[in-house]
Amino acid sequence: MFRFKCTCCNEWHEGMPTFAADAPLYLYAISEEERAQRSVLQSDTCVVDDKLFFVRGCIEIPVHGANEPFVWGVWVSLSARSFEDFVACLDAPKRAHIGPFFGWLSAELPVYPSTENLKTRVHLRDDGIRPYIELEPTDHPLAIEQRNGITADRVAEIYAHYEHGQQ
Repeated sequence: MFRFKCTCCNEWHEGMPTFAADAPLYLYAISEEERAQRSVLQSDTCVVDDKLFFVRGCIEIPVHGANEPFVWGVWVSLSARSFEDFVACLDAPKRAHIGPFFGWLSAELPVYPSTENLKTRVHLRDDGIRPYIELEPTDHPLAIEQRNGITADRVAEIYAHYEHGQQ
């Protein structure tokens, strides 16, 4: 079992933490009063103003010495055509052969420099597993961590930020 010592509370925690956005970043730019009229937010898709299309997926970061990755649950914007193709196969048990779809990251992860609008590829997975989000291989720290992995100490830093508000 994966364990790490939190850099804030100094306690040991078991299990790989994950953090996820409830909605695409763009949705938060719309006042709460207008959201119900302008958007449809579901568990895996979001449509805003019938012209902006978002899907939910996972950025997986390998953790050195761990059997499971650290996961960021994020949203990605797709073109109308890609979104149609995505939705058409959403309930299919075998769908990994479809895509990938180009998209733009619609998430801000405060433990990194701005992550909004990083280029991505959305890879569908079989058996109802949320899509894998592959970042364009750039020098952005999030993309580097996706390629090279992170240490348990880095997991502890991220956990402290999100669970304890530690900067």
